[in-house]
Amino acid sequence: MRETALTREQILEAAEKVLRRYGPAKANVVDVARALGVSHGSVYRHFPSKAALRDAVTERWLGSISSALESVAAEQRPAIERLQRWLDLLVHSKRSKALDDPELFGTYIELAAEAREVVNAHVDTLLAQLARIISDGVAHGEFEATDPAATARAVFDATSRFHNPAHATDWVSTRTATAYQHVRALVLRGLEARHGIDATG
Repeated sequence: MRETALTREQILEAAEKVLRRYGPAKANVVDVARALGVSHGSVYRHFPSKAALRDAVTERWLGSISSALESVAAEQRPAIERLQRWLDLLVHSKRSKALDDPELFGTYIELAAEAREVVNAHVDTLLAQLARIISDGVAHGEFEATDPAATARAVFDATSRFHNPAHATDWVSTRTATAYQHVRALVLRGLEARHGIDATG
């Protein structure tokens, strides 16, 4: 590979493979450069430090989740449907990543613990999507909420057991899946406008 052809995306893909192979504790920029067949200086031209590269890997992973959720938030359908679909997708995406590839999931969780600014920005993005759905619901008479941003935070926190990686060990249980269904129904009912919308899903 010619070093002039190296792209940011190629580096991030290589970094993910290196992290999978060596783990966060041992993986370094030299390993990533070696996997790409370039000098470590070529990697540093895109990422000024090992920490910057790890943050970018974390951001890319989280971005794949938020992008999919944005598609749901932007759908042209009733807000109550979008909110249910958004919550279902958030929970499913986190659960599938944890159960389908637990080794890589563990690696990303370790990286995320070091990238608090990246994680906080990700959460802010998700909260903004939620607030937009809730605001639309209020505007169309589906929901009652005096402060959509605060309500979005409450919904996010109320469902955190099912999407916060701190609870990942519980996600294999069928009881957890059942509990999520009940919590989701409770959240949707709590937002209903008083004229009544069936949110049992």
